[in-house]
Amino acid sequence: MAMIRFENVTKRYRGTKRPALSAVDFEVQAGEFVFLVGASGSGKSTCLRLILREDVPTSGRVAVLGRDLRSLANRKVPYFRRHIGSVFQDFRLLPSKTVHQNVAFSLQVIGASRGFIQQAVPEALALVGLEGKGKRMPHELSGGEQQRVAIARAIVNRPKVLLADEPTGNLDPATSVGIMQLLTRINAGGTTVVMATHEAAFVDQMQRRVIELKNGEMVRDELGGGYGDTSNIPRLTPEAVRGAAAAAALTAVQEVQRETSAVPVLRPDADSGSASQSAAPAAATSAPAASAPAASSPAAPPAAAPVAPTEPHTAAAPPEEPPGVGPRTNPIIIPEVEVAELGVADRLGLSDADDDEEVGPTT
Repeated sequence: MAMIRFENVTKRYRGTKRPALSAVDFEVQAGEFVFLVGASGSGKSTCLRLILREDVPTSGRVAVLGRDLRSLANRKVPYFRRHIGSVFQDFRLLPSKTVHQNVAFSLQVIGASRGFIQQAVPEALALVGLEGKGKRMPHELSGGEQQRVAIARAIVNRPKVLLADEPTGNLDPATSVGIMQLLTRINAGGTTVVMATHEAAFVDQMQRRVIELKNGEMVRDELGGGYGDTSNIPRLTPEAVRGAAAAAALTAVQEVQRETSAVPVLRPDADSGSASQSAAPAAATSAPAASAPAASSPAAPPAAAPVAPTEPHTAAAPPEEPPGVGPRTNPIIIPEVEVAELGVADRLGLSDADDDEEVGPTT
């Protein structure tokens, strides 16, 4: 028996050039699990709205549970929807009501007896894995639990058809798996499930019937199919951004380079590896060399590899490097500074003492 039938259905919305659906034909049999796939704007949600009788087609025929929905009187729509459950991406729970009251509400609006409500609600909550949580408020639940409440509300009246519009769209992957397993169990109980989704992995893994829409046209109807083309699924690629601490360290390095072009530096001795004083020719007066006791002070930072000096930039060829010292490529010049200032540079990450240590926040 066909539960849902689209016969040459076209739907146009006022003010749009392209129809939302164009000459769509398909049937969904009782007990099927059908995926509606396609890019955003392809017509998936429009199909669900037509099935739920929130809209009527511009042309063609939509029949659900043997009824032509175009000829269904508006006053009979609420009675028709009793046989159809719906689940949405944003849960749509009543924030001021408990879990039990949210599920019971869908039965109260159709006039179900109090005795039936007291029996059906706990059964629905147990089915979705929320047994014992009927007194919780929605804000006390995780996103996955809130979606389970929405599913319990949709199936508490034991509908023949369950419509799911991106039910895992707001959930993390692990929680989404649980929701898909729940929908599969509901379908195994005899409920026809039609699900619009962008979750390609679930569609590929479950291998159920797939109806693919593209620009309002049905381009594929495949039993045991996969999602197909995933190029239209949006993917977020994080942009590399330099951290504030790293930017501060880089700024400090550049400031050192600007301010110390003519300041004496420590030149490594090629034979003994010890540091000796070397004055820059461009300096107006010679600065005293750093004393050995200061270098061995407890407050000094850990010993780092000596830094090769730089000569003032002239047109002349650079002097020959001493043995054992490689070519200099934009070296960082370390000025004559106090020990406390060296400690600041070390905290900025300018020291070579530990390359793996992260640069901390700066003031």
